[in-house]
Amino acid sequence: MSVMVQWAERLALLLFLAVPAAAETAVSTSNDPAGVGPALAAVLGQERTALAALPEQHFAALTEEPQQPFSLFGRREAPGVIIDGQWLAAQPEATGDAQFECLRQALYFEARGEPVSGQVAVAEVILNRVADPAFPNTICGVVKQSNGRGCQFSYYCDGLTDTMRDLAAVSRVGKVARALIDGAPRALTGGATFFHAFWVRPSWRLDFERTTQIGVHTFYRKPVRTAVN
Repeated sequence: MSVMVQWAERLALLLFLAVPAAAETAVSTSNDPAGVGPALAAVLGQERTALAALPEQHFAALTEEPQQPFSLFGRREAPGVIIDGQWLAAQPEATGDAQFECLRQALYFEARGEPVSGQVAVAEVILNRVADPAFPNTICGVVKQSNGRGCQFSYYCDGLTDTMRDLAAVSRVGKVARALIDGAPRALTGGATFFHAFWVRPSWRLDFERTTQIGVHTFYRKPVRTAVN
């Protein structure tokens, strides 16, 4: 059965269940014995007859809360899946388009020596930037962004080759990139859009809200602005 049909049936059921309750409320508050009009009563009678004819299992399915897991690599996963080394080891090799390649490369050069959580955290920052109107709206645009002071991600303009030689690390960060692009929860960095390694102390850190420390990186987000009366 298609998703649209299932939702249409659920809507019909909810209308059936909700309208009598509303009619009872109207009677109790207005003392109007008429309740619902004869035309609506006829419709409800037809709904009741149709629902009574449904098999019991089908009726139960209509009243069941729909499940909405996200899919990674074509597999159905619980929304709270934890991306760790064990989980990554069970995943097939990841592939993707140019945006995937940009994220995989950024994770390789910015975080390949980090624990998996650190790699996920850097991926979160990149995707948080994509979603923020202040930054480019593509992954490649974010990781290649530069200004008069240099590149946002140092590996992109450090003058060194961008060849990824550690194949095990390439595989690992590729799976992380694929998971985050496919909708894995961004729950580690609290919406961070900036990070730096602990051995540097950029001046901009004073203007942002620190959200967490993972591995060698400290993460920050723009401060929330509230109205002042």
